[in-house]
Amino acid sequence: MSKDFFRNMRDLQNSMDDFSTVHDGVLKIITPPTNFSNEALSSTVFLFLFVSTCILFIASHLLPWRLFSLLACWASIALGHPSLQQFILNNRESHIRPHERTAQSWLNSWIARDIVLDEPPETREVEAFELQRRKGGRQGEWESWIFSSNPYDPLSPQRIARQRPKGTRFFEDVAAPRGWEWGDKKWVLDLGSREWVEERMVQGVEVEVEGERWVTDLIEPNESSSVAKQGKKGASGLEGGNEQVPFGQWRRRRWIRMVRRKGVSSTNNNTNDIGNSK
Repeated sequence: MSKDFFRNMRDLQNSMDDFSTVHDGVLKIITPPTNFSNEALSSTVFLFLFVSTCILFIASHLLPWRLFSLLACWASIALGHPSLQQFILNNRESHIRPHERTAQSWLNSWIARDIVLDEPPETREVEAFELQRRKGGRQGEWESWIFSSNPYDPLSPQRIARQRPKGTRFFEDVAAPRGWEWGDKKWVLDLGSREWVEERMVQGVEVEVEGERWVTDLIEPNESSSVAKQGKKGASGLEGGNEQVPFGQWRRRRWIRMVRRKGVSSTNNNTNDIGNSK
C-alpha cells in the first residue's frame, strides 16, 4: 500500500475524533436543559424557542440575514486565532462571569414565578372481588361466576336479602370509576386475604393465607335468621376453619389495581365500573 493511503487513513481518523469531540460537547451543553430532567427549565427553553419561532415567521423578512451570515463567518474564523482565544479566556472571569450569574439568577427567579406545572395526578387503589360458585352441590367443582365490588360474604345485605351479586362476567369488562383511568397495566392479586377479611369483620369463612388466597364460606345461609345464628360459629374460620363444618357454595378473592384521576371528568356511563376506591 502507498503512503498516501495511510496518510488518508490518519486524516480520516483525526476527523472522526474531532467530530466525536464536537458532538459530545454539543450534547453536554444542549441535553441537560432540554431533556426535561428539570421540567421547569426545559419548559422555559421550549417556550422561548416557540416565541422566537413565531416572531421570526412574522419579522424574518425585515432582518439583514446576509449581514448576520457574514458576521458569523468572520467570528468563527477569528475565534480560531490563538491570540483572540487567550484574550477571551483572560477576560472571561472579570467581564463575562458576573453577567452570567446575573442572567442565571434572573432566569431562575422568572421560572419560579411564572412557570406553573401541573401537579402529579391523584392516585388511588381500587378493588374487585372474583366470585366463584360451587357447581353440583357441596362436592361439586368451582366455576367462575362474576366480578363484583362486593365480597358477597354470608352476612352481606345482598345475601340476607337473597339477591344475586352484581357485577360483570369477564375481568376485561371491569371499568375504572367515573373520572378515573387505569394507572397500572393489569390487576394484582391481593395476597393479604386475612387483612381485608378482618377489616370488613367478615364471619363464617375460611381464609387461605397461601396459594390462591380464596376466602370460602363455611356455611350456606338459607334464611337470614340462620345466618345470624351460625355467624358466630364461623368466626373460627379466620384461624383456619373447622374441618367438620361443610363449605358453602361461594368463595371469593380480592384483586387490586391503581387508578389515577382524569384531568376532565369522564362522560362514560358504563355500568361495569365496579372498582371500589380505597
